[in-house]
Amino acid sequence: MKTGFLAPLKWLLPGMRIKRWFFLSMLGLVTFSTGLMLLTTNKPALLLELALIESIGSWTGWRPPGPLVDWCLVGAGLAIMLWSRHQWFLSVYHAAVPHQQKQLVELLYERRQLGHGLKIVAMGGGTGLSTLLRGLKSHTSNLVAIVTVSDDGGSSGRLSKELGMLPPGDLRNCLVAMADDESLLSELFQYRFRDGQGLEGHSFGNLFLAALTELSGDFELALKRASQILATRGRVLPATLTPVTLCARLEEGRCVRGESDIPKAHGAVSEVYLEPRRCRPPAEVLKVIAEADLIVLGPGSLYTSVIPNLLVEGVAEAVRACPAPKVYVCNVMTQPGETDGYSAADHLEALHRHVGGSLVDYAVVNVAPPNRLLSKYEKEGAHPVKPDLPRVRELGVEPIPANLMNEDSLVRHDPVTLAETILEVMAGHRTSGEVPAVPQRPALRAVK
Repeated sequence: MKTGFLAPLKWLLPGMRIKRWFFLSMLGLVTFSTGLMLLTTNKPALLLELALIESIGSWTGWRPPGPLVDWCLVGAGLAIMLWSRHQWFLSVYHAAVPHQQKQLVELLYERRQLGHGLKIVAMGGGTGLSTLLRGLKSHTSNLVAIVTVSDDGGSSGRLSKELGMLPPGDLRNCLVAMADDESLLSELFQYRFRDGQGLEGHSFGNLFLAALTELSGDFELALKRASQILATRGRVLPATLTPVTLCARLEEGRCVRGESDIPKAHGAVSEVYLEPRRCRPPAEVLKVIAEADLIVLGPGSLYTSVIPNLLVEGVAEAVRACPAPKVYVCNVMTQPGETDGYSAADHLEALHRHVGGSLVDYAVVNVAPPNRLLSKYEKEGAHPVKPDLPRVRELGVEPIPANLMNEDSLVRHDPVTLAETILEVMAGHRTSGEVPAVPQRPALRAVK
């Protein structure tokens, strides 16, 4: 009874909570059919109608008119059929759906609406990209995150060196960010072991992806299976399947190898590059870029998260060739040892320098300085990125000033505001080619 023509017989097994509703539905159908039959004028129907009226009269002492009995049977049969079908569907639904935090109608509406959303490709890495995805997933399930795979620090770096796999950390963050419901399972993926020989410092999600890779023998397939487990509203793709090392050439002439060592070098970055330089992206990466309705670069570390994706052979060319609008999301704060003293225009100049010319159409720039955590960041050598909007325009990029600040324990982009800002840019580009003004909070000062 596992497969083949006997499989449907499993519906008849005890405890399935299906048979009762099936037979009740059949009873409703018989009642409904009887009512319709009684509404006809043939002799058998009239005899049955008289018998029913006599039975009701003997029970209640009141003999209802024939048409009333007929229509009551039709209504009762229809109600029984609809109710039993509804209960049958709920039995199947509660057994098949892994969580019931939402009403069925809400779940269906979300799935249908989000399935018709924009095809958005977001490129980057680190916490910045996951912040963007967390905001966008409320508007579309057609998200694709293209993630840099040059991380060589922490749990990701250890697994990459010990198992020869791609570093999973940034990919894991994006999977969790796009999860349909960031509940216990998502928290489990982010759990980090605090002690234990060999386990300390490792994230459960990283170990899970490592195990899936071993079982499936393919890293891309492991990501797909993890997406199914988390019910993500989109896909996560590595920028390349080739193990790469991110290197930086500093203005003073030194070369630094390894993503985690670049900020520690405390030098002005002149250029970053990948070793090996000729590394190809998966075919799916180029395909989703070509089909995108919108391409978003960042937010994230300029030299260690955003630019490395564009250094993979063919990726920058595919982005430039795509007719969809391209948006760069500039960081809120500078990063010590990487973008010290950079303005928004400096970020764009570095981006253009690495890809051989202009690449993006719009730049989303935060114009609201942090207040509560500013002193904390200044002690660490980080400062708000200056908007420098006139220079951004001189670079052929339309600046989109907005208040994107979210001050919790860290200064980051607010995911909801960032997503809404990007979608407003897309709406203006689609309708008239003009970008609508993005609403700002009254507390903002004029930016020059």
